[in-house]
This record gives sequence, structure tokens and C-alpha cells, in this order.
Amino acid sequence: QVDRYLYHMRLSDDVLLDVMARFQAEMVKGLGKDTNPTATVKMLPTFVRSLPDGSEKGDFLAVDLGGSQFRAHQVKVFDDGKQSSQLESKFYPSPKEVIQGNGAELFDYVADCLLDFMETKNLKHKKLPLGFTFSFPCKQTKLEEGVLLAWTKHFKVRGVQDTNVVSSLRKALQKHKASFDIDLDVLALVNDTVGTMMTCGYDDQHCEIGLIIGTGTNACYMEEMRHIDLVEGDEGRMCINTEWGAFGDDGALDDLRTEFDRELDLGSLNPGKQLFEKMISSLYLGELVRLILLKMTKEGLLFNGKASTALLTKGKIEMKHVSAMEKYKEGLSNTKEILTELNLFPSEEDCIAVQHVCTIVSFRSANLCAAALAAILTRLRENKKLLRMRTTVGIDGGLYKTHPQYAKRLHKVVRRLVPNCDVRFLLSVSGSGKGAAMVTAVAYRLAAQRKQIDAALAPFLLSLDTLTEVKNKMRTELEYGLKRETQASATVKMLPTYVCGTPDGTEKGKFLALDLGGTNFRVLLVKIRSGRRRSVQMYNKIFAIPLEIMQGTGEELFDHIVQCIADFLEYMGLKGARLPLGFTFSFPCRQASIDKGTLVGWTKGFKATDCEGEDVVDMLREAIRRRNEFDLDIVAVVNDTVGTMMTCGYEDPNCEIGLIAGTGSNVCYMEDMKNIEIVEGNEGKMCINTEWGGFGDNGCIDNIRTKYDKEVDEGSLNPGKQRYEKMTSGMYLGEIVRQILIDLTKQGLLFRGQISESLRKRGIFETKFLSQIESDRLALLQVRRILQQLGLDSTCEDSIIVKEVCGAVSKRAAQLCGAGLAAIVEKKREDRGVDHLQITVGVDGTLYKLHPHFSRVLRETVKELAPQCDVTFMLSEDGSGKGAALITAVAKRLHNVGQK
Repeated sequence: QVDRYLYHMRLSDDVLLDVMARFQAEMVKGLGKDTNPTATVKMLPTFVRSLPDGSEKGDFLAVDLGGSQFRAHQVKVFDDGKQSSQLESKFYPSPKEVIQGNGAELFDYVADCLLDFMETKNLKHKKLPLGFTFSFPCKQTKLEEGVLLAWTKHFKVRGVQDTNVVSSLRKALQKHKASFDIDLDVLALVNDTVGTMMTCGYDDQHCEIGLIIGTGTNACYMEEMRHIDLVEGDEGRMCINTEWGAFGDDGALDDLRTEFDRELDLGSLNPGKQLFEKMISSLYLGELVRLILLKMTKEGLLFNGKASTALLTKGKIEMKHVSAMEKYKEGLSNTKEILTELNLFPSEEDCIAVQHVCTIVSFRSANLCAAALAAILTRLRENKKLLRMRTTVGIDGGLYKTHPQYAKRLHKVVRRLVPNCDVRFLLSVSGSGKGAAMVTAVAYRLAAQRKQIDAALAPFLLSLDTLTEVKNKMRTELEYGLKRETQASATVKMLPTYVCGTPDGTEKGKFLALDLGGTNFRVLLVKIRSGRRRSVQMYNKIFAIPLEIMQGTGEELFDHIVQCIADFLEYMGLKGARLPLGFTFSFPCRQASIDKGTLVGWTKGFKATDCEGEDVVDMLREAIRRRNEFDLDIVAVVNDTVGTMMTCGYEDPNCEIGLIAGTGSNVCYMEDMKNIEIVEGNEGKMCINTEWGGFGDNGCIDNIRTKYDKEVDEGSLNPGKQRYEKMTSGMYLGEIVRQILIDLTKQGLLFRGQISESLRKRGIFETKFLSQIESDRLALLQVRRILQQLGLDSTCEDSIIVKEVCGAVSKRAAQLCGAGLAAIVEKKREDRGVDHLQITVGVDGTLYKLHPHFSRVLRETVKELAPQCDVTFMLSEDGSGKGAALITAVAKRLHNVGQK
């Protein structure tokens, strides 16, 4: 009979999965900026951004308002490696005249109780951080600020709704400040659900959900910031207080609500509100049972149709009665006793039926609670992109704790609804009190950590004045490198390239280009057409250079290069042709003419003997002669930076500067011959390869070098050399980041203070990882994955810090690069004697092309430091191949003009 009568309260798994899907949709609605106003599940941001990590310590106070009693707590958190804490509490009544009176009286009462507590604990002269647990829906804009949206439970205090409850408490405490000599600071406003999660999070780092099932019901969980439209910023996570009690207030659960639910709602203090809570929480379940029993009695199904006064009186059956009647081990004795107390004279059948009603009502509560919790678990799992997730739910509340079957039922249904989540349920010990102290302790820890991180990264923040100073120093060094008497000691070498013109569009013919600058070597055939059908066609082949040849003899290296050229000529069917050739040789060379280049020193892992101090063009000619198969006209030896400028110069005649921002860093530009004292002649222009990576080797920028830069320099292959390059180029940025991460880890701010083996390895942090980590499109989860690939097991907070470190290092690199470039464009403007200069810079290099922010910061810096120059940046295509051919073509054109 009862089953038939309460058929609608029995929910199948299909129905629960449907409820789960509805709740998921409501969560999404609550998180969206545009949809939140109409959402019933408010998804309130709590500004709690971090769970405890075990390093919290100190003395904290907490006050807890929201349950049947008001409580004050003192929490001591010990940093003893055992994660231990000590809680001392005092309970105060919540008189009806206070919880249904006016706001000023309520907060005065809270302040009085807190002062009484401090007196009994002898804490009056201490300045302690205070956490305020306020278990009602609040809209927060900061951790220590919250506007009450609506009273729930039995509270109805006038003049508090839509006001900031923290300032009301502060005001009440302020009144007592002078007379009692107390100094308290409210650091955090916390909901009891969040407190529960934080308390359990202190004991179990997997805990990221808090759940309350008692007089009220609610859940909170850690959501990704990028999904929270209501709060600025995308980094990290924040705890969301779902306020799920209002789920269904828009009619979304009407098909599941029974006549008894409707009757109960109409008789409540807030009809039409908190409908989900009214189907779940212990405040209402006893009343629901009473309404069902009353109707069954009236229909003659129970107690011979006779309803006692008690059964007719609202609130007479409470949750404690329901729990007691469901103690099956006691048989029917509890049920009989309770019903007799209510002046009902039950038969055995009546007792069995009543017990069954209680079971169905409380089971439905557990089922609905499980469905909503399963929705949160699924969302967490999907946020983390995991197939299977392990997590912990921190849980509190009288219904869960005292009901004999509730916990078991809830666990069982949750595991059935989300089989791909391994869930541990952890009972919270004083979640609302200790939890508020925990939130305060975490806020305290984060503030201290923030200070330390800011201090570590402060030297990377360069002011406009500092950047202007760098620009001016670069200008001075450029001038030194051009002057005959200072060139020998100059750090910026300003090497003449003997490239005396940029393309004018009349270049044509077939050219060969060789490109040697790394572990691969390229041979290219470049066909250039002039006139209306102006075009450049390229064919190339890549050959590897084995390590034994890179580090063998010079003769072996150049024989290998010629072997590769022979293979290419045969492949292209060009064996007999004597083609003009441009040789991109991306190592520092001193040139005496366009086809003479003396190697100053090997870099990039090359160590071939008998080459340094020799002319590389002669060595190539010798090797061709030794092979005696073909002959080539070697016209030009080229640096890749110059090639970059020439490639862009072919497209844009305004391009007179080349910039490489990649593994290395360098700039070249067209200089007036009259300014180049180390080369004869005053007419026309010549391209100068600045080799600016050596800027600062004389100590002129030591004021901006950090301890991390010094560590990177000391551990490099060439200590004391190329200091500017070590602050701006891709080859070193990852290493600077690694040094900072080691320092922050030693300070206990990262990776739980553990320096892993991989973090000790030089060069582990490649620049491509910097680019990936700083990408705006990457969620922190993917940042964590990248760090895991590097053997760094990071938390969400660690990932935020790593991203910030990468950002500081790459921003400084781009700004320094921009300051150097500004010196060059300003020099060009002054040399031309114009107020306003329009110029194009040809750019190449992985840092500029692939890093998400480098190019933007570089452009902004140049604009700021050289406001009278309108600089266009043009990406170069294949400066070292196409550029070498164009230099050869321009050299041929100028040579022919000279001959004529």
C-alpha cells in the first residue's frame, strides 16, 4: 500500500541520470555572465583560490553563524611536518529575538560573544586574523567582502539583505575596540560548505568538493577560472559555492515534486524558494513524513483513521524521530515508542508502514543529493580531461552524520551514477569553524608567498627610464664599434659585410646558395625573374652534418660540404654550369670584402680544427679544387641576419634593418659609408652586422643583470661573453626560468619545496616550452602536462607561478631587444636628418615567430622608445637561403654596373 501511495518518490537510475544532466545544465547557466541572472543555481564565486598545502601555520580566530547555535573558535595550525592543528570552541545560543530581529542587534551579539570567548581564552591583547563563517547565500567580490542575497533556514533579520556583512561585523567590533583594547582583522568570509572542503583539504590534498547535508544542504567545488565569467582572469581555480538548494525554483523539478512537497512548501517561511533543499534537508524531512502520515490516516490507511493533535500539528515530527524510526536493528520498538508519544496508538502493521514511509522519504533525499553531486564530479572530471578521476568529498551535516542509513545510501548511489570517479567521502571535523580558520590561514600563506614571488621577479620589471638608459647605452656602443680608434675594444663589433645595396627589382638569373649554421646544411638553387613577372623560385635539399665531421678537421668538413653540393648539382642536372654562389655562414666572421670572410671563432657546437683565423671562402674553393668535378663562382659570404634583411628588402625597398630573434639574437642595418671609419670610402651605404649579442660584455648593463643571469652566464660555454644575447635569445631564456624555479623551490614556494632530479638538469627547459606555457589558449591543465613531461609534478598553484615566471623572463627579453632596436632606428632617423622616419625591419627567428607575446612586446617597446619612427615589422621567408641568393644577385648587379 505504502509503495503504491509513494510511487512518485521512488526514483530509478534513469530518472537520477536525468536529474544529473539537468543540474549540469544549471551549473553552466550559473557560471555564464549573461545567463547567471536567470539561473536558479547561483554558482557564487567565493574568492577562495587555493586549498591548504600543509605549509600553513599560526593562530587564527573564527566565528560561525548559521546553524542552530553560534560558535567562536580558536585554531592553532602547526607547521610541524605532521599537518596537525588544535581547535578550541565555545558555543552560544542563537536566541529567536536575535535571529529574527534587526541587523545591528545581530552583529552586536556576534561581537559580544567573540569578546567573551577572547576573554576566556586570554587573547584580548593579541592581533589575530579572523575568519567569518556565514552560512547564507552571499555575493562576494573579494575574499573579505560579501553581500547577503537572501536569508535561509529560520533566519529573518531585518536590514541585512543586500548589505556587506563583513563591514557590519567590522562596525560592531569597532565599537568595542577602545573599551576592550582588541585589534581584529576580518580576513575571510566563508560559507560553511567551503569551510568543510577546506578542513578536509587540510587532511587530504585530493579534497576539492565540500558537501553539507543537515538542516540545510549545499555543495561547493574547485572550478577552473576560465569558466567563471563573473570574475576577471583565466588563471588557476576558484571555489564555487553552488547554493544548490534553489535548484528547481524555476519549475525544473516540478515533474518530480509530489503533492506533499507542494503542501510543505506552501506552509514554509519562503514559499516557492529553495525547492531542492526542501526535498533533501533534515529541516523538512520530518515535516514531509508528517504530511504523508496525516493523509494516510485521513484515508483510513493508518491508526484506524484517527489522527491525534500531535499529528495535526506542524513540526511535531522531526528528523531525529525519522532517524530513530529507521534504526532497523531496534526492530519496531523505536517506531512504536515515538508514535505512542505522539498519542497515536499503532498496530504492528502501522509501525511497519510508518518505518517504510520514513525509508522512502530519506532514501529519496539521498538519491537526489547523489544525482547533483554526480553532476559536480562529472564536471570536475571533464575539466581535468581525465577518463578516470580520483577525488575526495569533504562532508558535514547532521543528516549525514546521525541518520543510520543515509551515508551508506549516498555513497552507493554516487558510485553507481559515476563509475569512472573513485570517490572518498571524508567526514569534516568542525568544518564551519576550523574551515574558516583554514581559509584565513591559506589567504595568509598566499599573501606571504605573493610577497616572496614578487621580490624574486621584481628585477625583471624594467621601467621606461631603465629601458631608455639601455637604448642610450646601446647607441654609445654602436658608435664605438664604427670608430677606428675604439673598434678594437668595442663589445658591439659592427662588422662590415661589404653588402652595398638592397634589391631594386632588376635582379635576375640562376644562383646557388649554401646555408651552414647548425646541424643541418642546405644547398639551394634560386631562380630570380625580373620585370612584370618578378618572382623567386627555390629548390633545395637538406643534408645532415654528422658529429664526427662537426668536430673533426676543417678539411673533412669542407670536403663533406662539397660532396653535398655535387649530389645536389647532379640531382638538379646542373653538373657543368658555373653558377654564382652565395654562402650563408652563420658564425662570426671578419670580412675584408664581400667574398672574403675570416672565421673569428666557432659557436653552436662546431669544433672543426684549422678553421679559426682562416678565410672560409678560400677553404671552400680549395675543397672544390680537390674534388675537381665542377667549378663555382663564389660571389658572397653572408650572415643570416643580412640574408633576412635582403629577403624582406626584395618585397619592400624600405627595409634597411634585419633582426634575428631566435636561438641567437642579432641585428644588421644599412649604414652610411661616411660613418664606417674602418672601411675606405665615403660614398653610398654598406650593411653592418652589429653582432650585438656582445653588448654589455664591458659591464655597462650590469645594473639590470639579475643573480639568475649571472648563474646562467657562469654555467655557459662562454662565461662573460654575449651577455645581452644571454638575456634576450631563445637559447638562454629557458635556462633563466630554470634558475628562478630552483630558487623559488628552495624558498618552499613551488613543487612542495622538492627540487626534482629533472629540475637540476641544465637545458631541460627549452624555449619551445616557454612559448607553449605562455600561450593564452592553454589551460593550466595543459601547462601541468607540459611540466609533467619535464618530470615536474606540479599543482594548479605551481602552474600559475611557472607561467608567471616564464612571462616575466620573456617580457624582459622582448623589452631589451626592443630597446636595442630603438637605438638603431633613432640613429637612422638622426643620420637622415628627418623629424619622422618610416622604415621596415625584416625579422626572422623562432622566438619572434612562435612565442605568443614576444613580437607584440617588442613592437610596443620600439614604439614607446622611438616615438618619431614609424617602424613596420616584416616576417622574412628563408633569409639564409633566399637571402644569400639575393645578396649574390645584388652583388653581381653592382659588380656589372661597376665594370660598365
